Amino acid sequence: MKARNRPRRVPPSPAELRYVRYSAAVETIGPDEDATIDAIIASQKRLHARNREIFGRPVRASHGKMHGAAVGELEVLPNLPPWLRQGLFAEPARYPVVARLANVPGEIASDAVATQRGFSFKVIGVPGAMLPEHAGELTQDFVLDSGDRFAAGTAKQFLANHRALEHGSQIPDGVKAAVSAAARVGNAALDAVGAGSAMLDFFGHPRVHPLAEAYFSQTPLRFGAYIAKLAVVPVGPAQRALADATVDAGGDPDALRQATVGYLREHDAAFDLRVQLCTDLDRMPVEDASAEWGEDESPYQTVARLRFPRQDAFTPERRAHVDEALSFCVSHSLAAHRPLGSINRARLRAYPEMARLRREAGGHPVREPRSIAEIPA
Repeated sequence: MKARNRPRRVPPSPAELRYVRYSAAVETIGPDEDATIDAIIASQKRLHARNREIFGRPVRASHGKMHGAAVGELEVLPNLPPWLRQGLFAEPARYPVVARLANVPGEIASDAVATQRGFSFKVIGVPGAMLPEHAGELTQDFVLDSGDRFAAGTAKQFLANHRALEHGSQIPDGVKAAVSAAARVGNAALDAVGAGSAMLDFFGHPRVHPLAEAYFSQTPLRFGAYIAKLAVVPVGPAQRALADATVDAGGDPDALRQATVGYLREHDAAFDLRVQLCTDLDRMPVEDASAEWGEDESPYQTVARLRFPRQDAFTPERRAHVDEALSFCVSHSLAAHRPLGSINRARLRAYPEMARLRREAGGHPVREPRSIAEIPA
C-alpha cells in the first residue's frame, strides 16, 4: 500500500497463510505498567490545562485541530472468506458512520506545520458484546493516523515522548513549521532508501490532501479469532487524482480544512477498509507499536467500504457537535475488536479520562450517540 524501494518477496495468497489465533497470552504486561499509565494521564492533564489557557477552550489530547466531519455509511462486504468474517464484519451489513479528520497533535497549530493527520470514525448501531466499560452502547470507534507505525513502541516510550512535548503548544508556529520542513526533507531521504522514520514522519508528514491519504490503526487489535491492524485507503476517482498533489499551506493556516471541506462540497468520497492479519508474533509483534508489519508477511485484505456523499462538512452546528460533544476512543469497542498491546492498554485508560475531562470542561454530557440523526447536518 505504501511505495518502498527495498526489495520485497512476493507474498503468498491470503488463503495460503496461517494466521495467529487470538488469546490473552499474546499480550505481555510489564510490572510497572499501571504506574506508567498513571504518569501518562498526569502528563496529558497538564497539557490539557495548558492548552485550555492558551487556546481559550478544551482541546483534544490528540487529533486536536479538526479539518472536517462527514457522515456516511460503512458497508460490510458480502462473500468474505472465513478468516475475514469476524466481529463487526461477520455478516454483510450497512451501518451509518460519522468521521472526523484532523491534525494528529493535541493543539491548534497552523497547517504550515506539517504533521501527521488523523481519520477517526464512529460506526453507529453495532450489535454484539462490548468491552466492559462500553457496555450498553451501540458504537464502534476506529482511530487511525496517516503513519503506518506508532512513533513510540511502548507506553514507557510514549510517556518520555509526551513529557518532552508538553510545552509544544507554546512554541511559535513559525518555529514548528521550520522544524517540520526539516523533518519532512530528512524523512523523504530516508524513505528513498527504504528506511523511513516514524518519528520524523510524525513531525514532518508530507502535506497530502486529507481525502487522498491512506490512514492506519498503527497498533494491533483483536479481530475476532485473530489479530489485525487496519487501514482505510481512498478509492474514489477524484480522490485518486489528488494522490500526487500537495496542499499549499503557505498563506492559509487552515489550508487542510479548506481542502477537505471544498472537496466534500463537490465530490463523493470512498475508502476501502482493509485488515492485515498477524501471521507471526515475532515479525509482527503486538507489544511494539513502532514495528512495521511487512505486507510481504501478510497483505492487506478489504472487508468493507466507507462512502461519504457530497456534503457540507463544517457547518457551525456540526463542527460544534462533533468537535466538542463527541469523542472518538479506542475504548468504544466491541469485545471482538479489543485494542491490544502496551500503547493500547494506555489508551484504553487515558482516552476515556481525557475525553471526560474535555467534555465536562466544555459543559457537554459524556454520552454516545444512539442514532446518526443526532449528528447535525
